[in-house]
Amino acid sequence: MNALQNPFALLARLLMAALFLPAGISKIGGFAGTAGYIGSVGLPLPEVGAALAIVIEVVAPILLIIGLFTRPAALVLAVFTLVASVFFHAYWSVPADQQFMQSLLFWKNIGVVGGLLAIAAFGAGAFSVDAKRGN
Repeated sequence: MNALQNPFALLARLLMAALFLPAGISKIGGFAGTAGYIGSVGLPLPEVGAALAIVIEVVAPILLIIGLFTRPAALVLAVFTLVASVFFHAYWSVPADQQFMQSLLFWKNIGVVGGLLAIAAFGAGAFSVDAKRGN
């Protein structure tokens, strides 16, 4: 199984990046809609929130892909995902007909947080810039 550790670490980084990078890029073109959605849940400064979401969802996945500053990038994405889940998938506060879907999305995100925490804990693996830098 040790022979698979580094390929699996790379695959985990790429799959996590595949979840976040397209979302971040789509927020660039849909900035007004993103800010509007953030504002619709009552968060302050929705334009700042949208810009922050774009930076996190674009920069951190790129860092995961190349394996540079992997642990902090994964940790930032984990915190971002947890916070976003509480505000945007609050299944406990939506009408009954929406609870199932929001619950599913919330708990899926909690699983994603777990995967990101595993990457933060174990690092990028040998196939990364971090490994080349001795981190």
